[in-house]
Amino acid sequence: MLRSVAKDLSSKSGDLHRSTQMTEWRARTATRGKQAPTDLLGVLDDLGFAWRDVAQMLGVSVPAVQKWRRGEKLTGENRRNLAGLVAACDQVADDYLVSEAASWFEMPLVDGAPVTPAVLYAEQQVDLVFDYASGHADPESILTEFQPDWRDNYRSRFESFVAADGNRSLRVKGD
Repeated sequence: MLRSVAKDLSSKSGDLHRSTQMTEWRARTATRGKQAPTDLLGVLDDLGFAWRDVAQMLGVSVPAVQKWRRGEKLTGENRRNLAGLVAACDQVADDYLVSEAASWFEMPLVDGAPVTPAVLYAEQQVDLVFDYASGHADPESILTEFQPDWRDNYRSRFESFVAADGNRSLRVKGD
């Protein structure tokens, strides 16, 4: 009985934490959205983001980002998305002490699976980005929530073994 109450309380506190993270992100996005797009892109440039990564995370082409850098207009939705990315960078830096946000966004959650915070963000899973940054959730749990069959998708067909000559080598599993 006590165990189920504790589990329920843990679940509710996790939901509240996630809701608070998202509320904060939306508020930061609204504030950042008041800035000129060229200024927002300047922030991302200063953080070290490559334009291809910005484009991927926003779901647009690199030429679109280049046009914005030159001061050409962007849609309201793209402006909001751009402000949201900068706000997410602010939040992971301020709340979770992530330094060098650009390289952090490119860091795989676990070895052997190419899923990064940038991939999560591009798939509009901002809550999972914050869960990962907070350290409150196990990276494998985050991957499972994002892609339940990730272990099967990224499992290697190869295994390492010690060959007859005493050196480590690779072979197809089962051979």
